[in-house]
Amino acid sequence: MDTKIQPLPATKHIALVAHDGKKAALRAWCNQHRAVLSQHVLYATGTTGHIIERDTALPVTKLLSGPMGGDQQLGAKIAEHDIHMLIFFWDPLASQPHDPDVKALLRLAAVWNIPVACNEATADMLLSSDLMQCEIDRHLPDYDKYLATRMDK
Repeated sequence: MDTKIQPLPATKHIALVAHDGKKAALRAWCNQHRAVLSQHVLYATGTTGHIIERDTALPVTKLLSGPMGGDQQLGAKIAEHDIHMLIFFWDPLASQPHDPDVKALLRLAAVWNIPVACNEATADMLLSSDLMQCEIDRHLPDYDKYLATRMDK
C-alpha cells in the first residue's frame, strides 16, 4: 500500500491510559514529567484521567472508563488523527476483561504510526526526546488512494 506523509504537530495530543494495577505508577510518572506534559494536550480514559487531573493539576480531557468504551473512544481519536502519542501503562500479568479493546487500541496506534509507550522506561525516552517539542513527519497508509482504486473496479 502506498503511504503519505502527515506531520505530528509540536504541541502533541497525548493519550494516557493505565490498568488498575498501574494507575499509581502513571500518576507518579505524570507528576515527575508535569513540566513537559503541561506543554501538550492530554486525554485519558475515565478513572485514569480523574486521578491524573486531581493529583497533578494538569488539565485532562476525560473519556469513558476503558472497559466502558474509553479505549474505543481513544482508538477512534487515533484514527481521526486527534491523538498523536499513546502512553499506556498496561499490566501484562493481570487478566483484563476488555483485552480485545486494548489490543484494538494498540493496533490502531500501529496502523496510524503514532509513538506508543507501554512502560515507564519507554515513556521516559519519548518525553525526553528532542522531537517532543517540534513538528515531525510520519508515514501513514494512503487509504484515500487505496479506496479510489477500489471504487474504479
